[in-house]
Amino acid sequence: MTAVQNALELKEAIRKSQMNPLNDPRFASLEKSTFAESASATTGLTYYDLEAGAKLLFPVLTPLRNSIPRVSGKGGVQAAWRAITSVNSAGLRIGVSGGNRGGVAAMTTKDYIANYKGLGIETSVDFEAQYAGQGFDDLRALAAQTGLEALMIGEEAMILGGNGSLALGTTGTPTLAAATTGGSLATSTLSVIAVALTHEGLINASVSGGIQAQITRTNADGSSDSFGGGAARKSANATVSVTGPTGAVTASVTVKSGAAGYAWFWGAAGSELLGAITTINSVVITATATGTQTAASLPAADWSVNALAFDGLLTQAFTTGSGSLIVTQPDGVAGTGTPLTADGAGGIVEIENVLKSNWDNFRLSPDEVWVSSQEAMNISKKVLSAGSNAAQRFLFDARNDAFAGGVMATTYKNKYSMAGAKSLDIKIHPNMPAGTMLFLTRQLPYPLANVGNVIQMRTRQDYYQIEWPLRARRYEYGVYADEVLQHYFPPSISVITNIGNG
Repeated sequence: MTAVQNALELKEAIRKSQMNPLNDPRFASLEKSTFAESASATTGLTYYDLEAGAKLLFPVLTPLRNSIPRVSGKGGVQAAWRAITSVNSAGLRIGVSGGNRGGVAAMTTKDYIANYKGLGIETSVDFEAQYAGQGFDDLRALAAQTGLEALMIGEEAMILGGNGSLALGTTGTPTLAAATTGGSLATSTLSVIAVALTHEGLINASVSGGIQAQITRTNADGSSDSFGGGAARKSANATVSVTGPTGAVTASVTVKSGAAGYAWFWGAAGSELLGAITTINSVVITATATGTQTAASLPAADWSVNALAFDGLLTQAFTTGSGSLIVTQPDGVAGTGTPLTADGAGGIVEIENVLKSNWDNFRLSPDEVWVSSQEAMNISKKVLSAGSNAAQRFLFDARNDAFAGGVMATTYKNKYSMAGAKSLDIKIHPNMPAGTMLFLTRQLPYPLANVGNVIQMRTRQDYYQIEWPLRARRYEYGVYADEVLQHYFPPSISVITNIGNG
């Protein structure tokens, strides 16, 4: 029987019986063909509601790069300048006797150099990726954009803590003390090794991923570079007898100037594993190390210097002879350290000492202090808990039966200024390690200093992009800059380091 005959018979049956066609048994097979919503976005006859354009969900936070002026260099391999740092270093008296001349003033001068460094990062888009992305996003433009953003993010970290010259040397041997309570260590002889880390070494380290010593990188053109990953030479191991099963051990090392943190390895001698990374020079060991990197795998050499980086602000401050004020918090209790100290009058002892020293020695009044989220929180707590004689007053204003919680210290009053009380801006930096504070002065109070910008990026070649010739079915891009960070007066930098959390 043909389909046409079936249709004619069905039509005739409906006409004769005036029946509901949906009740006819011959419609049962049609009901089974009804489409239902798919349980998956990628199966069935379901529209895929994909919004065009990839969402770029990563932070591009570069506050120092954004605020530091960029000036053009004049060739050569380095920026060089000479400064007069004192016009009467011998302190000669200026009184003169009748008809006679005065004493001869001694001038103090200093030479500065800063070597240019090339920066760059590569991206690529293969032909198939471009085909697949049609109608969704412009992958070639996206590759160039994200390459520039990645370069800026790396540049920001280098401006803060790049280390092209300051070798940390060998980390000190840990000092250990065992306790019978406070942990879960079994009875054993525990061996501990410490490794000091630069800023770059710290921000690229994790217990699960390990620390980086010597890095050998294969480049896009097939060449390779070897450089330091920011780890000092590991310490000699120290051992201590532990009584379990609730044993614990405290470990501390001598503070290493220029270090932003410390990696700790422990276990049986010769099999020490990475178990903690701290931003103070001590740690409390309460359990077996959970990392997989062994201390034995680290080279017996200092790889703290990255020869491909320029010196950032922290490194320039820590460099011997810089004149910068470096305040190192005392060791304190192992694992806790020494936090900032409230002065009982709405201020913080350590900050007050830095501001006073800047004024007493150089007549400087810092403009800003860069901190981590930890120190931002602790500064606010110290100011708020200053005591009954605190020199501040809070006004409570509740409107519509509602009020906001949370108080944040965003500025700090600097008493030491020719203009009277001056506001010191407290700023959180995304790459500032906990336990470190960086004070900067953006304008020198020396009217004839011949210094336009106290801090600037000097570029032989500012940002540029190259789309490389095709050598495969792939578009390749490089984004580069050639530059160096100049700080004309490093004594105007101050750092507080080894700050405990509290």
